[in-house]
Amino acid sequence: MLIVGLNPAAENILGISARRAIGEPVLRLLDDEPELRDILSRVSKTGDHYANEMRLAPTEVHAEERIVDCRVSPIDCDEAALIVEITDVTRRARISRENALLIQHGAGRQMIRQLAHEIKNPLGGIRGAAQLLERQLDDDELREYTDVVISETDRLVSLVDTLLGPGGPPNKAPVNVHELLEYVVRIIEAENKPTLKIKRDYDPGLPLIDLDRDHIVQAFLNLVRNAATALEGQGVITLRSRAVLNYTIGDTRHRVIASIEIEDDGPGIPDDLQDSIFYPLVTSRPDGTGLGLPAAQELLSRHGGLIEFESRPGRTVFLVRIPLDQAQST
Repeated sequence: MLIVGLNPAAENILGISARRAIGEPVLRLLDDEPELRDILSRVSKTGDHYANEMRLAPTEVHAEERIVDCRVSPIDCDEAALIVEITDVTRRARISRENALLIQHGAGRQMIRQLAHEIKNPLGGIRGAAQLLERQLDDDELREYTDVVISETDRLVSLVDTLLGPGGPPNKAPVNVHELLEYVVRIIEAENKPTLKIKRDYDPGLPLIDLDRDHIVQAFLNLVRNAATALEGQGVITLRSRAVLNYTIGDTRHRVIASIEIEDDGPGIPDDLQDSIFYPLVTSRPDGTGLGLPAAQELLSRHGGLIEFESRPGRTVFLVRIPLDQAQST
């Protein structure tokens, strides 16, 4: 399983020159990837062709995890016994995931609007009937029951309004996203113990962006508060900002976007929730409403943006993508 040849594309993917790689075990260059080890063993024994999708861990050359299609075939060429073909499909997989998130958000929003319509109409009738009944009662003890009906009706109306989110188009003005993040940090620090640490890794070159301050603050607050809750007040939250060139959100390609990352070192999102966390009322917490993430996604969608995430035990990152050219997102 020693490398006898490497083309330029493989040099780029593996982050090593052919001169240094030749003679090295291929598995050593891929962190002894178990799936690849299994495929190499099968092809060597059976002579069949095998292909699989794998994830490559971050390296000194490539800072982020990559998704690759790997195909291994037998070959009889000089010293070579196997040929390993690796294709980087990270961007393709990411676009597919983004489209799935957009579809999920659209379906969630449609469901919310239908639920709101079905719930708010009868709630108004219930509240009105309870108020009329209250006027007919002389017994204060009985009025306590009508007060409960009215207060619970108001609570449900408030819940529906939260599901629907703020009405009207965003009220955009030039803002510094770092100032918004710092405003959110002050709120989170006031709510939590000093054992919760918040680190910053900001790109000072990010320009002002035309955004609705209240909308974006609410979205950031929902995300950072979720991270603090996952850490139970003890751990590290890292806020990171970067400019990303030539980024596609949905069907729109943007010359440059702001990428805001909210990372925590908590337990991660349960696997069974990762495909549905942006649907309303989906939560892993007994006291959670499941409204924070859908609301944040809705607020970002009004700016042509998108929230993505990556999660595993010890590292969960929510990535907020905001186009710098908001003229395209109005």
